[in-house]
Amino acid sequence: MEGDDDRIEESSVRLVGSSNDGIVDGGGGGVGESRWVDGSEVDSESPPWSLLDENDSSQGYGSMRRRLVKKPKSVDSFDVEAMEIAGAHHHHSKDLSVWQNLALAFQTLGVVYGDLGTSPLYVFTDVFSKVPIRSEVDVLGALSLVIYTIALIPLAKYVFVVLKANDNGEGGTFALYSLICRYAKVNMLPNRQPADENISSYRLKLPTPELERALNIKETLEKRSSLKTVLLLLVLTGTSMVIGDGILTPAMSVMSAVSGLQGEISDFGTSAVVVVSIIILLGIFSIQRFGTGKVGFMFAPVLALWFFSLGAIGIYNLVKHDISVLKALNPAYIYFFFKKNSSAAWSALGGCVLCITGAEAMFADLGHFSVQSIQIAFTCVVFPCLLLAYMGQASYLMKYPDSASRIFYDSVPGSLFWPVFVIATLAAMIASQAMISATFSCVKQAMALGCFPRLKIVHTSRKLMGQIYIPIINYFLMIMCIIVVSIFRRTTDIANAYGIAEVGVMIVSTTLVTLVMLLIWRTNLFLALCFPLVFGSIELIYLSAVLSKILEGGWLPLAFATFFLCVMYTWNYGSVLKYQSEVREKISMDFMLELGSTLGTVRVPGIGLLYNELVQGVPSIFGQFLLSLPAIHSTIVFVCIKYVPVPVVPQEERFLFRRVCPKDYHMFRCVARYGYKDVRKEGHHVFEQLLVESLEKFLRREAQDLAIESNLNEYFDNVSERSRDSGAAGGDGTDELRVPLMHDRRLEDAGSSISEETSSAFPSSVMSLDEDPSLEYELSALREAMDSGFTYLLAHGDVRAKKNSFFFKKLVINYFYAFLRKNCRAGAANMSVPHMNILQVGMTYMV
Repeated sequence: MEGDDDRIEESSVRLVGSSNDGIVDGGGGGVGESRWVDGSEVDSESPPWSLLDENDSSQGYGSMRRRLVKKPKSVDSFDVEAMEIAGAHHHHSKDLSVWQNLALAFQTLGVVYGDLGTSPLYVFTDVFSKVPIRSEVDVLGALSLVIYTIALIPLAKYVFVVLKANDNGEGGTFALYSLICRYAKVNMLPNRQPADENISSYRLKLPTPELERALNIKETLEKRSSLKTVLLLLVLTGTSMVIGDGILTPAMSVMSAVSGLQGEISDFGTSAVVVVSIIILLGIFSIQRFGTGKVGFMFAPVLALWFFSLGAIGIYNLVKHDISVLKALNPAYIYFFFKKNSSAAWSALGGCVLCITGAEAMFADLGHFSVQSIQIAFTCVVFPCLLLAYMGQASYLMKYPDSASRIFYDSVPGSLFWPVFVIATLAAMIASQAMISATFSCVKQAMALGCFPRLKIVHTSRKLMGQIYIPIINYFLMIMCIIVVSIFRRTTDIANAYGIAEVGVMIVSTTLVTLVMLLIWRTNLFLALCFPLVFGSIELIYLSAVLSKILEGGWLPLAFATFFLCVMYTWNYGSVLKYQSEVREKISMDFMLELGSTLGTVRVPGIGLLYNELVQGVPSIFGQFLLSLPAIHSTIVFVCIKYVPVPVVPQEERFLFRRVCPKDYHMFRCVARYGYKDVRKEGHHVFEQLLVESLEKFLRREAQDLAIESNLNEYFDNVSERSRDSGAAGGDGTDELRVPLMHDRRLEDAGSSISEETSSAFPSSVMSLDEDPSLEYELSALREAMDSGFTYLLAHGDVRAKKNSFFFKKLVINYFYAFLRKNCRAGAANMSVPHMNILQVGMTYMV
């Protein structure tokens, strides 16, 4: 410890209060540094899981030789426990019924498709502001562009391909990233364990030996750290743009609807539009706390009426004005449109892309609903109604080309203007809900994977874990929306900024889904390359069009994306350096053995839960507690809260235990594993109870395995002696002994768990277990310690760059990362632990 002064500097120990067991319990206003703890304090029921017995062990029978198993191979006890649990149970999510899917499909209208549904308010207005209508080619060409853009991107790409790339029902760029992390070790945080792969929800589909392409991609990603960084930056960029969409979508949708009053009410100018829009935005964000489910059921009827209105008005205009616009179904009009307008048509693409704004919400909001519900709603309601709406507007423009600036409201029959205006305003309010919900989902996933500072998360549904509300993000989006509306004041300028974020997110999703196809789905190479070739080319064409508007407002989403990208990458970078420093500075086992079972101090009754981020080894913070405290607890458990790249970890697979040092030390390592959709719903009392119960099971299983191993060794020795005796008499006794070969994975790899079929082949004297006196003593000591109470040993970690570090590293770590750590949600608050049960030590890590 003395030689580590240049890396770890001891800080003060904060002690408040005392307990009855003779050891000081800390308290005060300190915070814990368990980075992987969820920020939610709201109880919520877990998703339904059904347990099915699965007997996956295959038994082979033949002559038993002494050389097969003399002493079972021992492996990490984490792996032993994980294999036993994963082999005993199988989990699958409960399939939704037809009526449940239809109910969810109805909800999606109010949450997912609000943005897509309100695009007819402004698409043709923006397109024909760049290309004046001089002939029917202009109208038919623009209509054909809109039709095939909707058919190719939301329908073909998202509904039929991207939605299938979900991570056990979870969508978004981080869900794709976590899916890739399961199949390749590309996560920047090196805390992955072999035991994680035995979680039932991992569901790995390992590449076949015949198809080595996936293996080659996996090895390339794992070997090159630069590719890991590029992949992470790509994911963070897509997430940042989704958050940027959450800012622009409400501003654009609401202002587009309210601006319809300018042609109907005299003296209703731009300032009035801004004021009314701000009032509506305040109302939208104020109701988010009620939850996605309640908001969806409240908004869905309005959006259903809105889509019905779009379809009905579209049919009315088609029949009354010019049904010949159906010719736009011929994609040749796209060619004629570009041939006639050249560069102006290219600029009009920036307006055309607005017809698919919110399409990525179908994937990002997937955690709130189901794949089938989103597919049903889009194919049966959204897609046909949008086509009818755009065809109807084009039909009206064929007869009244001068109405392009107010095409939506002009195409509405005069007697229906006010009812449609009210519905349109409500629909515009709802349109923002899609991207707000998607933003919450993305931030939650980023937090779980260590790429966003801890924030308070409220789970608003007890049935659907994906429905969440993040107060700070909600208020941030509200303030930014009001600023955007106040500064831009016109929908045309906001539209210029709108498309860049949309297309950016789509390009990121195309890239990640292509990687999923190659690495995980093992799709045919030709088909896998066709996906980015077709959709990526379309999106790049749109990107080139919207980037031309950077000076006209396009800089805004880029500024938002850059800000959030810096925040997320800084948090991830600092967290990885902190974790690497903890790994480097962990206490050696030789030093622990030199201290002896007393640990160089006094052991008093009680259980000390030392929270840290290490999955292996004794953290250096433990040395600071030994130096600072007059006594230490009789039982010490090093608890690591770790998020693994799966949506949900079943409760019975939550804890993994391992003994640290010999038995008389009474020290254990516990890894509590959570998925990125999991919420730590249990309070500290429930968590303590679950932990102790799991620890007792571990101790009993450990004693059982040791006894079986000892009896097996004795049994094999006796068989060996009989074999030699019979061999001297001219016979081989082992040839007559027919028992299962030791090829059972649980015995050969784990070295502990014996299946029922295997155990039945041995004499009862081998498998009989006498009550171990040391086990009873250890269990009684554990119960005594539990009765004395729990103390949470937390480290208030400060990370500082070394003096010889580069200036940029000092700037990022000493100021930016330090600011985020200081202002993010505290670990002690996350665990809801009373302050009198907390003992905190300050640490400074030099990275």
